[in-house]
Amino acid sequence: MSGRVLVGVKRVIDYAVKIRVKPDKSSVVTDGVKHSMNPFCEIAVEEAVKMKEKKLIKEVVAVSCGPQQAQETIRTALAMGADRGIHVEVTGKDYETLGPLQISKIMAALAKKEEAQLIILGKQAIDDDCNQTGQMTAALLDWPQGTFASEVSLEGDKIKVVREVDGGLETIKINIPAVITADLRLNTPRYATLPNIMKAKKKKIANMKPADLGVDITSRLEVLRVDEPPQRQAGVKVETVEDLVSKLKEAGLV
Repeated sequence: MSGRVLVGVKRVIDYAVKIRVKPDKSSVVTDGVKHSMNPFCEIAVEEAVKMKEKKLIKEVVAVSCGPQQAQETIRTALAMGADRGIHVEVTGKDYETLGPLQISKIMAALAKKEEAQLIILGKQAIDDDCNQTGQMTAALLDWPQGTFASEVSLEGDKIKVVREVDGGLETIKINIPAVITADLRLNTPRYATLPNIMKAKKKKIANMKPADLGVDITSRLEVLRVDEPPQRQAGVKVETVEDLVSKLKEAGLV
C-alpha cells in the first residue's frame, strides 16, 4: 500500500488534571485547564508515522475536530511526523454536543474527499471513554475494521491485525481500505524533538467546517446533568473473623 492515511487526534483534558464538575452540573470545567492529545491518539499517530518511515504509505494526515485550540493538538501530531493537518472547526453548543457519531460522519466524509486508504484512530478517548468512533466510521464507509490493535502489519493488499480481546489475542486479516483502532500496547509514542516542533510550525493545516463536507452534526443526545462520583467511605479494621461477620451483619450484607 502506498496511499494516504488519516489519523484522528482529539484534544482532551490532560490525564494528570483532576476533573471538576461545573456548579450548574451541566458539564466539567474546561476553562483554564491544561489540555493535551488523547493518549490513544498519540499511539495512532506513532503507528502511522512508523508506516511512513518504512515507506509503506506516502502521507500521514492528522485530523482534529473542535475549536481553534484543536490546532495545537494537530501541531503536536505534525511534530511527531505527520505531513499535514485538517482542522474541522466546531464551536459553541455544537462542540459541547459533539459525539462519536458526528465525528464518524466527518472522518468518513474526509476519507472519501482525501481518497484515504487507511484510517487509524485511538480505540477510545480518555474523556468520554466511548470506544465507538472507529466502529461507526467503518460502518459508514462499509470498510473492514481492526479494533483494539496491539500489532499491525501490511501484507500486500491486506492488513494483519493482532487484537486484544477478553480471552487473550485474536489475529485477523482484513482488506484495504480499512479502519484501525489503536490499543495501549501497539507502540510507545515518540517525544516531539525541538527541531521537529519548529518544522511543524511550517506545515500546512487546512481549515474547514462540517458543512463544507456535507455533514450534519446535529446531536440526538441530551446531557441532563453531570455528577461527581460519590465519596468513598472510610474502611474499618477488624481483629477477628467474628468481628468481620458482625460488621457485615450490621451493614445488612449477610
